[in-house]
Amino acid sequence: MDKIFEALSNNGFATADYLVFIVYIIILVGMGLFLSRTKKGEEKSSTDYFLAGNTLTWWAVGASLIAANISAEQFIGMSGSAFASGIAQAAYELMAAATLLVVGKFLLPLMIEKKIFTIPQFLRERYNWGVGFAFSLLWLFLYVFVNLTSVAWLGALAIQQILGLPTDMVVNVAGIEIDQVRMCIILSLFVIAGIYSIYGGLASVAWTDVMQVTFLVGGGLITAYAALSVIGDEMGLGGAWDALAHIKDYLASIDGDKHFNLVVTRNEELYPVINGVVDNAGNIVQKEDPFFTNPGIVLIFGALWLTNLGYWGFNQYIIQKGLAAKSLDEAKKGMVFAAFLKILIPFIVCIPGVCAFYIMNAPECDGLRETLAGSIARSDDAYPFLIRNFTPTVVKGLSFAALAAAVISSLASMFNSTSTLFTMDIYKQFINKNASEKKLVNVGRMTSVTALIIALIAVYPLMGGIDQAFQFIQEYSAFVYPGVVVIFGLGLLWKRASGTAAVVCAIGTFAFSIIYKFAFPEMPFLVRSGVVFITLVILFVWISLKSNKSVPADELDEHTIKTQLFWSRIMFIIAGVSLALCIAGFFNESMHMLGFEGAWIFFAAITATIGIYLRSNALDKVQDPKLVAIDLNVFHTDKIFNIGAFGVIAILTILYIALW
Repeated sequence: MDKIFEALSNNGFATADYLVFIVYIIILVGMGLFLSRTKKGEEKSSTDYFLAGNTLTWWAVGASLIAANISAEQFIGMSGSAFASGIAQAAYELMAAATLLVVGKFLLPLMIEKKIFTIPQFLRERYNWGVGFAFSLLWLFLYVFVNLTSVAWLGALAIQQILGLPTDMVVNVAGIEIDQVRMCIILSLFVIAGIYSIYGGLASVAWTDVMQVTFLVGGGLITAYAALSVIGDEMGLGGAWDALAHIKDYLASIDGDKHFNLVVTRNEELYPVINGVVDNAGNIVQKEDPFFTNPGIVLIFGALWLTNLGYWGFNQYIIQKGLAAKSLDEAKKGMVFAAFLKILIPFIVCIPGVCAFYIMNAPECDGLRETLAGSIARSDDAYPFLIRNFTPTVVKGLSFAALAAAVISSLASMFNSTSTLFTMDIYKQFINKNASEKKLVNVGRMTSVTALIIALIAVYPLMGGIDQAFQFIQEYSAFVYPGVVVIFGLGLLWKRASGTAAVVCAIGTFAFSIIYKFAFPEMPFLVRSGVVFITLVILFVWISLKSNKSVPADELDEHTIKTQLFWSRIMFIIAGVSLALCIAGFFNESMHMLGFEGAWIFFAAITATIGIYLRSNALDKVQDPKLVAIDLNVFHTDKIFNIGAFGVIAILTILYIALW
């Protein structure tokens, strides 16, 4: 214990910083428990517990979406990526803002109209019980053994780094060396998130997320601004904005530096082998080209859309917030609000990483570096290093609270979604179909407790090191989301989508991802995801068209037919132009360096797919017996949504023009 107290007293944190954090925890738990209470004589129903009684307002939906999404991966991982290669990593967040608009306009309305509780419920009703059950098991496994463990592990690692806590207090358990300090932090995170989320359900999670996102966004912005202000003062550059402008100009003067570019181009001179070279001893002979993980305009027009659509549109612990809105209009406005918040996130976490790169590498910072505590041994040390050295008292506590808020809110959402999946998709469907509302709520609580215990036991064996954790999550996303988008997207929107095609694509998304990974090792994973998507679409459409379970199609009114045919033609034209741009990329060096081939072949495929299903919906005389009947009026959006969406697109356009 002496080591811990010594570390806490010598890490740059003052008493006021610890008080800020302690007050935050007390308010969080107190608010969560207060919101968990029910009126005397009333009991929570399953809708109250799993969907917050459909009471969430637009600002609660938006805040809860962002709080559930942002975790240590962004604060530590994205800041580290910005330190290593620049702000191109921000494209993942910026394009997520655009994706939220698509989900709000086209996907969420259909789910709310069909009164969907869980994503596997939709699969069960649209295809068959086998597809729904398989995805229930898949997501339960991923939430417990991947999401809960990785978020807790990375969060604990970040807290340990920021507080400068010892890493040598190790105990051997069953042959596994366990860092006792990190394990205590993980347990604390689980307990804090579990205290209010397990008892109160989604209502407690969502409403406390409003406070969490205030700490998260507010604390993050203050941290970035404070760090820039200190750098400006120390280097005699003026204020925060002057410091940022100087850093941008300095990095732009370095030949080949892309730290302030949102779009990375292929650099064959510096990186002849795109995915790097490692010798037999494991030493890096040539670093991988940043283009390998951020392949140019693929991050705008390419398969990044698969990851974003899969995550924001078909992920239980994310989409559950939208399903819990008090009305469809509130849900749509919540998506727009979340999109605006999402635009802020890259600058909260990426700018500090770039600042840290400037401090550690610029010759003009030699004198400053000598006065700083610690160093940056790995890229992911950048954010903790900046907090320790460049944030004033109280702001340190606020920054620490922001990081904790990100981790705790994500864990709370995962506990609730895990309990929802098991209770509604497995327990109610296969174990006790006549369970009372009280029984369902109690089973949900017990499921969360069980998930907590299992994740706590599994975290160390599974997450043996942070590099493995990040790689594992990245590969999981690239393997799963192509199939998820095909199965869910066509299931929602195409009247001929069949259950057999869904089963084949569920298996195929893993099979083809593995085959293409080994067949084309130099292909960036986002480009590979696009190729897998194209393969699955061809398979899905072919199998569905060959289905012998089709029934005569419902008759459509003239307006619906004309509308679908009109947009089908538009999609085919866009697909044709995209294909032409893809072909041009093979013959034009500048286009090739920007990744035209990988980006536009995917964009051509996805727009052609939309064109095909729209034309099929309008003209085909047969349909799958379990189709989702679509009323085009459900896609109507009001003036507030349209103005907000225009604002998001305008900001994204300006950012890409300014930082291309």
